[in-house]
Amino acid sequence: MTALLEVRDLRAWYGASQVLHGVDLHVRAGEVVALAGRNGSGRSTLAKALMSMVRAEGVRRFAGADLAPLRTFEIARRGLGYVAEQRDVFPTLTVDENLRLGLAACAGRFSIDEARELFPVLAGRRAARAGVLSGGEQQMLALARALVGAPDLLIVDEPTEGLSQQMAARVGDGLAALRARGVAVLLIEQRLALAPALADRVAVMGHGRIVFDGTPGALAQREDVVREWLGIG
Repeated sequence: MTALLEVRDLRAWYGASQVLHGVDLHVRAGEVVALAGRNGSGRSTLAKALMSMVRAEGVRRFAGADLAPLRTFEIARRGLGYVAEQRDVFPTLTVDENLRLGLAACAGRFSIDEARELFPVLAGRRAARAGVLSGGEQQMLALARALVGAPDLLIVDEPTEGLSQQMAARVGDGLAALRARGVAVLLIEQRLALAPALADRVAVMGHGRIVFDGTPGALAQREDVVREWLGIG
């Protein structure tokens, strides 16, 4: 099957400091790939490189299109969504105003009403300003806003970081619903909290490269990878 997202020999820099040193990765349509690794391994930099938010070189193609010459908003319009670790909601706008800003010009998989159904807490906070929401509610709003933008692939960076177990479970339910709708997901997690239940594959990063790519079951059998590159187990 042809990859929806194809990355080959991707390198990226912050100023003069090189962070990615030749990343090879692919995500197929409808697939959930978890991207794991310690802090500083390059996971978030990879997401930003795909969205043209840092200087990068190498092959990065999405749905057959070369992403290199495109600006961030042009990439989003092509169907590659991004929910950053900081969530980046508009704090002075209401929940509904945030959702309307994300709405795609064309009909997508999710309407605003469907996004509210996916995250029911948002329906009860429609007129609330995003800045007064809890961390979990802001995460759900960020996900919902990305969804109404009609992505074919959604990059989600540490969606459960800092959330209660209950809120993290709700976010996991939302991501599972995306998968059921055929949305591919690149799920960035350090602790692999959601990956065992959601991911088709796990890619592990270390020192700016992919050091393992396989199923969650295959990763569980690789104690060397878990010990050296994840620091757990």
